[in-house]
Amino acid sequence: MITGLLVFITMRGLATFWPVPLEAFQLADDRTLLGEVTDRERIANDDGPPISRLLVRVDNYELTGQHYEWVDDTAVVNIEQPAWATAVERLEGGRFHGTPQTFYEDGEPAAEGPEATWNRFTAVHPQVRSRYWQARGIDKHDRGRVQRELRAARLAVVQADLDRGQDSPTYAAAVAAETEIQRRAAEEVRRFDEQTAALRDENARYEIGFVTADGIDVRMPVADIVRGWQPNRLSWSGKLAVYLDRWQEFLVDDPREANSAGGVFPAIWGTVAMTLIMAVFVAPFGVLAALYLREYASSGPITSAVRIAINNLAGVPSIVYGAFGLGFFCYVLGAGIDELFFEASLVADNQPVFGTGGLLWASLTLALLTLPVVIVATEEALASVPNSMREGSYACGAGKWQTIRRIVLPRALPGIMTGLILAMARGAGEVAPLMLVGVKKLASDLPIDGVFPFIHPEREFMHLAYLIYDVGFQSPNSQAARPMVFTITFLLVAIIAILNIAAVWIRGRLRRRFETQQF
Repeated sequence: MITGLLVFITMRGLATFWPVPLEAFQLADDRTLLGEVTDRERIANDDGPPISRLLVRVDNYELTGQHYEWVDDTAVVNIEQPAWATAVERLEGGRFHGTPQTFYEDGEPAAEGPEATWNRFTAVHPQVRSRYWQARGIDKHDRGRVQRELRAARLAVVQADLDRGQDSPTYAAAVAAETEIQRRAAEEVRRFDEQTAALRDENARYEIGFVTADGIDVRMPVADIVRGWQPNRLSWSGKLAVYLDRWQEFLVDDPREANSAGGVFPAIWGTVAMTLIMAVFVAPFGVLAALYLREYASSGPITSAVRIAINNLAGVPSIVYGAFGLGFFCYVLGAGIDELFFEASLVADNQPVFGTGGLLWASLTLALLTLPVVIVATEEALASVPNSMREGSYACGAGKWQTIRRIVLPRALPGIMTGLILAMARGAGEVAPLMLVGVKKLASDLPIDGVFPFIHPEREFMHLAYLIYDVGFQSPNSQAARPMVFTITFLLVAIIAILNIAAVWIRGRLRRRFETQQF
């Protein structure tokens, strides 16, 4: 059953981005539909044999008011695959299907006819996309840096007022520094405006005109087009190029269209970062607790009660851990940190820093959730180390801690790694606690500034498991979201598998190192 489920997810997930032929359906009511066939089914018919029908992705939502349409086989008069039928992915508005007719430069036709128009588009579009990425980089990174500098200067003024008062030299110096930063920021913003305006004005020169299957002319800016392809004319290598390009965007770009298009890189980063931080916290606490219970604690009612509590914690619903994390980590511990170290932020913006959900609190919450798994696995690993090895160590004059550190722990490491693998697998797929302690529907800015040492664990983040829930159950277009659900699920399973394979490889090396050693 598990193998079948994994094969099903893999097949559906990998097939999402493969270019599907565009077919034109001539219907009995004189309508023409151009779209991709995404599903086939047979439905019961009280008046005769079952009716076969097709689910066609028609897109062009601003014109048709729908993304998909069911078409009965009995209503189809003719089916064709037009050579110049084109699928277009846009920044906004979803997919578009049509036939290229005219390419415009500065409002004047520069190419006419499907072939000439498409050739001109393929020549111009890479340059347009390059300018789009330059303008986007300025808006996202350069302007973001300026805003962070302005906020830091403003908080410095507020902090100086709180610490020294407005009559102090410290406050005057902070005000002077803020004034200088504001002056420099105004100059930078003016330069950014000029650069982005020049790039967007150049892109605005180019437009392309399409005609839809029902004869409607549509004219759209080339800058609004992410990519376009003509699946009925593509060779196998051409389809593979489109397929890989769409996968590249999916893995490295930010989401768009309410997470139903674009990429999921922020969610990938958040999932991996949260899982690794969780492992860093849960491993030492789980090992220390297991060491105490197995090696130091004597048998008695207290030890038995602790073991019962650990076993019971493994059965607590995950949403309860989320409520605990929100109440303790965010509202108690985080609020205390804000009062001690980030009072300026509370006074200036009434905006908590650590007193709200974030990457750190989510990792700690999941560390608590998976802690029983690590404790139980570590206890079993410690119990599997033969007592003769402990006794031999004591006979040679070693103390208890020396025996644990040099003899017991190295041989128990494979079992400890097993517990950590199980903890990572469970923690990476949790959704309910994260909804309370830090996950966000859309966070295109990573909780990181510059390079990894400048990570901001207090910021909210995206997560693949929550993204599956959001796309699958909160999307206004469930049919269009279904392929993305399978693709994101496949990606989440693949990431968990990669993390687990790395841990299994480490465990195997440890086992090979110690399994043949005898005292």
